[in-house]
Amino acid sequence: MAKGPLNGIRILDLTHVWAGPLATRILADLGADVVKIESPTGRGPRSYGRATPIGGWIGGTPGDDPYNVNAVFVKLQRNKKSVAVDLKTGIGRATFLELVKKADVVMENFSARAMPSLHLDYPVLSGANPRIIYVSMPGYGMDGPYRNRVAFGPSVEPLSGLTNVMGYGPDEPRNTAMALPDPIAALNATSAVVTALRRRQHTGHGALVEMSLHEGAAAFCGPWLIDHQLGETVERLGNRHPNMAPCGIYRCAGKDDWVAIACRDDGDWQAICATIPGSLDTAADLDKRVKTHHTIDQLIETWTRRYSKTEATAILQEANIPAGPVSTTPDMTSDPQSIARNFFVPIERGPTPIPGNPIKMNEISSADWTPCPKLGENNREILSEWLGYSDEKIHELESSGVIVDRPPT
Repeated sequence: MAKGPLNGIRILDLTHVWAGPLATRILADLGADVVKIESPTGRGPRSYGRATPIGGWIGGTPGDDPYNVNAVFVKLQRNKKSVAVDLKTGIGRATFLELVKKADVVMENFSARAMPSLHLDYPVLSGANPRIIYVSMPGYGMDGPYRNRVAFGPSVEPLSGLTNVMGYGPDEPRNTAMALPDPIAALNATSAVVTALRRRQHTGHGALVEMSLHEGAAAFCGPWLIDHQLGETVERLGNRHPNMAPCGIYRCAGKDDWVAIACRDDGDWQAICATIPGSLDTAADLDKRVKTHHTIDQLIETWTRRYSKTEATAILQEANIPAGPVSTTPDMTSDPQSIARNFFVPIERGPTPIPGNPIKMNEISSADWTPCPKLGENNREILSEWLGYSDEKIHELESSGVIVDRPPT
C-alpha cells in the first residue's frame, strides 16, 4: 500500500458513488490499508449492452471486463484492495464480521436503513470489535422524518440552500451540476476518521461517527444565510459579485473559450480602462459600475473576443488585473503548473491521468500508488492474511458464490 501517516490503519470501505469513495481514496492516498468490500454486482453486469456510462471507459473501450473499466468508478478506487463478498448471505456476513475484528474503521454511505437491514449496524459491529470506528454517511442522517430517504448530491443540494443563490436572475435558480454536497461530505468524513482515531488513542474506545450529506452542504452556506435571517433581499447574481464590478466570464476567440475577470476596486478599474480600448468611463465609481454592468460587459467582451483566453489572460495579468482562463479538462491536464507539480497521476490504463492528492507533506508520494483493483482481485490475499483462511475454505466460498472475481451471469 501507499506510504504515509496512516500506515497500519485498516479501513473496510463499503461506500459507493462519489462522497464515500472520495473519502476513502484520500485516506488510502495517506497510507491507510483500504479494502473495498463490494457486492458481486456492485460494478455492474458482466456484459455491458447499454449506452456508454458517464465518463466513459478507462482506456477508451469496455473490453472483455467492462465492470472493471468504468471511468467514474475507477478514478475513485486507487490504492485500495477489493474483496467482493455477498453480504446478503449468512456466510458473507460472518466473513465480514471476522474482517471487522481486524479493522480500525468501517465506512459506508448507504441509506440509514441499509446496514440495519443487513444486521450489520453499529451495535453489531461494535459487539464484534469494541475499538471499531464506524462512519455512516446517509443522505439525511440516522433519525428525523427524512431518515429513510435515499439521496444524491443533486437532490440534496437544493435543500442545502445553495441553489437558492445560484442562477442569473430571480426566476431561474440552478444547481451546481456537479453534486457539490458529495465532495463536501468526503472531506468531512476524512476529518472525522482522523479525529476519531486520535480520540481512540486516548480512550481506547471506538466510535459511531454519523454525518448527513444534507447537513454537510448546509454548513457551507455563505453570508446569504445571515442576510435572509436579517430580512434582507438576496439576489441571484450569476457570475457577478455583490462588491465588485465588473466581474464575470467573458467570451474569447475560439469555439468555446472564456476568460474570468474581476475588478476589486477603483485601482483595478483604472487598469481595465487603460488596457481595454473603447468608451469605458474612467470616472465611474462602484455604484455607477454596478448600474451599468451590462454595458461594461459588452464593451469588455468586444475586446476579449479578439484574443484567445490565454492571450487575454496574459495581457490582463500583465496590467495587474485579476484574470484567468476558464479551463477545460484537456487544459487542466496539460497545464504547466499541474505538470510541474505532478498533480495528475497516469497510473490507470490508457494511460488516463487521474487527479492526485492536494495534500503535500513528507512520505506522501504518488510513486508508490497502485491503480484501481479488479473486482475481487484481493479476495484470497485479504482472507488469508487478515483471517488466516486456508485455500480450501477460500475455495468453498468461491464455489458457493459468496466471494467472486467477476459479476454473476
